[in-house]
Amino acid sequence: MLPHQLELLAPARNLEIGIEAIHHGADAVYIGGPSFGARSTADNSVQDIAKLVQHAHRFHSRIFVTLNTILRDDELEGARKLAWQLYDAGVDALIVQDMGLLQIDMPPIQLHASTQTDIRTPEKAKFLQDAGLSQIVLARELTLPQIAAIRDAVDTERTVIEFFVHGALCVAYSGQCFISHAHTGRSANRGDCSQACRLPYEVKDAQGRIVAHDKHVLSMKDNNQSDNLRALVDAGIRSFKIEGRYKDMAYVKNITAHYRKLMDEVLNDQPELAPASHGRTTFSFEPDPNQNFNREFTDYFVQGRQEDIGAFDTPKNPGQAIGWVSQVTPEHVEITTDDTATVLHNGDGLCYYDLQKELVGLQINRAEAQKAKGVWRLFPKDPMDGFKDLRKGVQINRNRDMNWVRTLDKKSAERRMGVWMQLAESPDGLQLTLTDEAGHTGTAHLAVRWQAPKDAAQAHAIVQSALGKLGDTVFEPIDVQVTLPRPWFVPPSQLNALRRDAVQALEDARAQGLHRLPRAVPVEPPAPYPEDTLTYLANVFNQKARDFYAQHGVKVIAAAYEAQEELGEVSLMITKHCVRFSLSLCPKQAKGVTGVQGTVKAEPMQLINGKEKLTLRFDCKPCEMHVVGKIKKSVLAAVPESPVQFYKTRPPVQGMH
Repeated sequence: MLPHQLELLAPARNLEIGIEAIHHGADAVYIGGPSFGARSTADNSVQDIAKLVQHAHRFHSRIFVTLNTILRDDELEGARKLAWQLYDAGVDALIVQDMGLLQIDMPPIQLHASTQTDIRTPEKAKFLQDAGLSQIVLARELTLPQIAAIRDAVDTERTVIEFFVHGALCVAYSGQCFISHAHTGRSANRGDCSQACRLPYEVKDAQGRIVAHDKHVLSMKDNNQSDNLRALVDAGIRSFKIEGRYKDMAYVKNITAHYRKLMDEVLNDQPELAPASHGRTTFSFEPDPNQNFNREFTDYFVQGRQEDIGAFDTPKNPGQAIGWVSQVTPEHVEITTDDTATVLHNGDGLCYYDLQKELVGLQINRAEAQKAKGVWRLFPKDPMDGFKDLRKGVQINRNRDMNWVRTLDKKSAERRMGVWMQLAESPDGLQLTLTDEAGHTGTAHLAVRWQAPKDAAQAHAIVQSALGKLGDTVFEPIDVQVTLPRPWFVPPSQLNALRRDAVQALEDARAQGLHRLPRAVPVEPPAPYPEDTLTYLANVFNQKARDFYAQHGVKVIAAAYEAQEELGEVSLMITKHCVRFSLSLCPKQAKGVTGVQGTVKAEPMQLINGKEKLTLRFDCKPCEMHVVGKIKKSVLAAVPESPVQFYKTRPPVQGMH
């Protein structure tokens, strides 16, 4: 990808969603392979990925495959074989976390740094560039000045800087959360997170006082950078990534379309920039991020620390407010909408907050409009007596609009590339040349003798109209020129065949014109890693990864948390989100407040969910929070999924005695 190109990078759970992501304007799609993809239920066969590659490449869109779990020694060979299969399938890049992959016989395929590599500093970004990674996704927690500092540290001719612009937010720095493994043995770094961050917790201060009860204090709102795209471009972002390999078709269609429209506006205003793939997309709907599952939106830390980034009341989708309850009977609920134009449908999903601020769902079997404008009688799917605290005056939200769902169930986008068409005479008949907007050409010949048309005046228009019918292709005519020295009659069947042959020739030329992304060559001698000591936080889980860091000058290398050598209390999560700040108990917030300054201290707190207890510690200098705990005995006692010889005794570091 060239430094002036912008890439919209969309997720795909499967082949069908990947194809629709391309149709809805994605310049690239990332998808999981059959294993090692850091999403345990989003696997795809190499055959399906090959089909997706073939379709994407028609538009010069790229396909990236996630190979981003940390690997045991006994998994490296399987990962190596898979990498070669994906390379042979035409995949454009692999997204990796485990540096052990850089030490084995990998294909000459481009490598991208996964979000799990936790890139927060210019030094880390430059190191990964120098180690041979061509695209790096930065930590979601960075501000615009921090992003710009990373841009200034790397070579943007060699390195594409990527950033998440939409979707669910992990509260932890990616790759720096071990709660799931400590409590359940399911490792987030191996694609099987138990999502402890979405649970409700009781929060106690150092004196044992309850400061929050039953709050989802580790649950973040969803990321939405719609208003920051131009600022992110200016800061150096060139790949704009949508989160969501678990998400459904409607989400990918809608959110891809939303950002395609926004990015096209940027491209129109800044002609020095260009899209990373070809074709224009038209939609049969108006994209709206509020229509998909979301926990409400935040732009997180991009514009600095914000007050309201958490979804503390519920990790569910609260939807959009549409009205309030005007009557409740044993059979139905009646609501009055805020906007009389609002239409409710059978199958809509509604919800409301009960007195404990818990979200209660209300699926509608039948919706009946009443005579009074804006009044609806709704018959829920479930018995009315089961709806807690549903009473007159309660606000009602809609979190699923069946009309919207049906719209996106149908064909909802078309992507086409403009072509110039020219028909000319050739020594033995006619020649049709197609030239696309990227300069590729396809030419076809028709050996045919000249025949005079019955209506010479109409001949030119008839031929021009027939050639311009590109409806069943991925092309659309910009201009059709018929440069014939005399009027011709050509049977429609022959014109159609000539057009088909020219289209195929152009497709072939485009395929030949798409070059594989080059694999970056690591600098020599190997670039030194920014630190000479690595703790379990570096996620080193195999001997090859250990060799990699030793080769780059690291002297002390601890095993990954999943190796189960850290038996005491350690940081199980490191996060930029701070519970103290969110509860207005931050010492920095108290500075200058008369009567409060000096009384608020960053003392530890405790999170309690049932029998689970975690300690919160606050590191105020970098403004970070650590969630501290230790691995459960039941996890240590569990039979490992395969023999783990790894790190039972620590081998010596290369070059040390």
